[in-house]
Amino acid sequence: MTALARQVGLAVVAEEGPGGLLRRFSDPVWFQAFGCALGFDWHSSGVTTTVCGALKEGLRGIEREAGLTVAGGKGRASRKTPAEIEAACWQTGLDAGPLVRASRLTAKVDSSALQDGFQVYHHCFLLADDGSWAVVQQGMNEASQTARRYHWLTTRRFDADPHAAVAGISGQDVLNLVAGEGEGNRWVSVELARQGPVPVVRELRRMRELAMPHRHAVRLEDLDPGRIERILLRAYEIQPNDYTALLAVPGVGAKGLRALALVAELAYGEPASVRDPVSYAFAHGGKDGTPFPVDRATYDATIESLSRAVAETRVGRTEKVQALKRLAGLSPTR
Repeated sequence: MTALARQVGLAVVAEEGPGGLLRRFSDPVWFQAFGCALGFDWHSSGVTTTVCGALKEGLRGIEREAGLTVAGGKGRASRKTPAEIEAACWQTGLDAGPLVRASRLTAKVDSSALQDGFQVYHHCFLLADDGSWAVVQQGMNEASQTARRYHWLTTRRFDADPHAAVAGISGQDVLNLVAGEGEGNRWVSVELARQGPVPVVRELRRMRELAMPHRHAVRLEDLDPGRIERILLRAYEIQPNDYTALLAVPGVGAKGLRALALVAELAYGEPASVRDPVSYAFAHGGKDGTPFPVDRATYDATIESLSRAVAETRVGRTEKVQALKRLAGLSPTR
C-alpha cells in the first residue's frame, strides 16, 4: 500500500503539482476510491488512517522532491503534528505559526464547534511547499459504531461553512456552530465571551429552572454553570475579536461554545444552526475479500507501471502518464 500510494501521489504531483493532490484528498469520493485502489476495505473506517498513513510513509524522505509533507496521524501521532509542521517549515522557509494554528483550528472545529456525536481521533495535515494545505480528520461514534470523515482545503475562515466536505451518514441532534447561517449566533457568542462569565452563567441557571423544549433540554443536561464559569474566564481574559479567535482560546471546548450558543439563541434571539454538513469504488479488491480478494500480481504490476510513468514524466515523456490516467480514472474531479 505504501509503494502504490507513493507512485499515485508522485504521478498526480508530476502532472498537477502538490496542489492537485491536496484538492484530491479534500474530495471524499476520490479519497474513498483511492483507498479502494490501495486494496483496503471499502466499508471500513480504517480506510482513512490507512490511506493517510500509506502516503505519509510513501513520501518519507522524498518530501522536498514531491513538494509535499504529510504530518499527523491517528491517536498519539496526531499530537506530533505541530512539531512535524515546524520541521517541514524549517526546510521550506515557510512561517510555521499560521500553519500550526490552522492545524489546531481544524481540530477544534471538528471536535468542539461541530457537535455531531463523533469524537475525533485522527488528524492528518498535508502541507505543500507553497504553504497551501489540506486536512483529513476522522471521528468515531461509539454508540452507533460508525465513523465520519472531515475534509478541509486551505481556508482563511474557520467559522463559516469551512469544510471542503464531510463524509458519513446524516445524524440527529447536530449542533453546527460553524454553519454559514449561524453568523448572528457567533457574533453574540463572542460578545458574551468578552463580557465575562456572569451573564452566561446567570442565563444558564435560569434555563435549568425552566421547562425547556426537548432539544434545548438535551443541550443543557451536562452544562454545569459553575464549571462553565471557570471555562469562560479564559475567554474573558483573552478578549477574542471574532469567533475564530474564540475557537483558538485554550480550554474553551464543546461545552463552553455550546453554553455561549444557547444563551445567544434563547436570551438574544440568534439561533444556532442544527444543519448537519455531511455529504455523500474497486480496483484491486479488498483485504477482507470484498468484492474479491486482493490480486497481488495486478497490485504489484500497478506499482511498477506507475513508477515507470513517473520516471518518464521527469524526462518529458508524458504520453504513458496520460494514457494511465485515462485508464485509471485519475483525471481531475473538480
